[in-house]
Amino acid sequence: MRKIATLLAAAAIAVAGIALAQDQSKKPAPPATPAAAPAAPAAAKPAADAKAAPLMDINSASEKELATLAGIGEARAKAIVKGRPYKGKNELLDKKIVPENVYNDIKDKIIAKQPEAPAKKK
Repeated sequence: MRKIATLLAAAAIAVAGIALAQDQSKKPAPPATPAAAPAAPAAAKPAADAKAAPLMDINSASEKELATLAGIGEARAKAIVKGRPYKGKNELLDKKIVPENVYNDIKDKIIAKQPEAPAKKK
């Protein structure tokens, strides 16, 4: 009988501890101190720089450069170079050079630039 009472007491303490932990997790975070405020904009700046990275042109990038893209290894890089020129980056998917999941990972990092037409002579 004593063991049952001890187990019940331990269970009650455990339930109370879980309830207390859940209750504290719902409390709002304390306000940031003024010294911490300048750190937030600086942390946001690298994300903006990442978006400003130049797009890789699949019509002119080397195999080595292409292989640095997520999901593109040596074999896919060679296939991309072999399939040139591309009118649009979606041709990588249309021509089944890369699978859809890989294309979705790289589509915002690539571009298919078209060569400029030579100026007409008069």
